[in-house]
Amino acid sequence: MKITLIQLGKTEDNYIIDGVEKYEKRLKHYVNFSTITIPALKNTKNLTAEEQKKKEADLIFKQLTNTDFVILLDEKGKEFSSVQFADHINKQMNRAVQNLVFIIGGPYGFDTKVYERANEKISLSKMTFSHQMVRLFFVEQIYRAFTILKGEPYHHE
Repeated sequence: MKITLIQLGKTEDNYIIDGVEKYEKRLKHYVNFSTITIPALKNTKNLTAEEQKKKEADLIFKQLTNTDFVILLDEKGKEFSSVQFADHINKQMNRAVQNLVFIIGGPYGFDTKVYERANEKISLSKMTFSHQMVRLFFVEQIYRAFTILKGEPYHHE
């Protein structure tokens, strides 16, 4: 299985970049993991939130294939403990999902078309985090999931 994380806009803070890179390197031991960064839209001051979401949706769809299993990171999605999330990833591997794609949306969330395409929605928390912080938290959780699945001592219950 391959896991892809699609994110909108580049990460600007070095401490987040360093943290994400740390976990991406660690993940290479467990799974084929990649990140796709879609450049932030330019000149958004003249766009409504809906127009911006539609433009972002067009860019997201260019990165997807028909066989991708798409999971949106969305505040209204299902919440998991780390162990439950590991089990959820394991179920996708057992179902022979070839490309598991997680998407972090833009500042206004996702366009309706993206919600319709998604197979699932998950939430990291009921709290709101910056899109840049979510990248670090989420990559760490994917790493944590694989250490749980391998029975390694990274996660403590």
